[in-house]
Amino acid sequence: MTRVFPRDEHFMRLALREAAEAAQHDDVPVGCVVVHEGEVIGSAHNEREVRADPTAHAEILALRAAALTLGGWRLLGTVLYCTLEPCPMCAGAIQQARVARVVYGAPDQKVGAAGSVINPLQDPRLLHRVEVQGGVLASDALAQLRGFFDDRR
Repeated sequence: MTRVFPRDEHFMRLALREAAEAAQHDDVPVGCVVVHEGEVIGSAHNEREVRADPTAHAEILALRAAALTLGGWRLLGTVLYCTLEPCPMCAGAIQQARVARVVYGAPDQKVGAAGSVINPLQDPRLLHRVEVQGGVLASDALAQLRGFFDDRR
């Protein structure tokens, strides 16, 4: 069972602000913040276009920043907030980092790896399982994504 915490919307709004930054350099507007003990320890937005790097997803960049802040790769006790359901690559990184909980906004029906298509984050065959809560401010995240893609059509 997943738990919704009162501060989830607050941190998701910070992730939405990050997502807006991505659109400024023609990246898909996805934002992410990593929180530890109520404080943001890493934040990022998609930078695949600006870096010409297929791995420069918001989650990967935010995990890297969080690891630098904590001084190690194990992000025990952290919560990752992302505006879009993580993809398989990001889910793998989240799991490897030992993140405790993922909260996402909009589901991704094409490549979602937190329950929409696949769910390695909660696979009992794997070493670490992550608590997942989806749908937090989903309409805001979807509006941001739709606006971005509508502008390009």
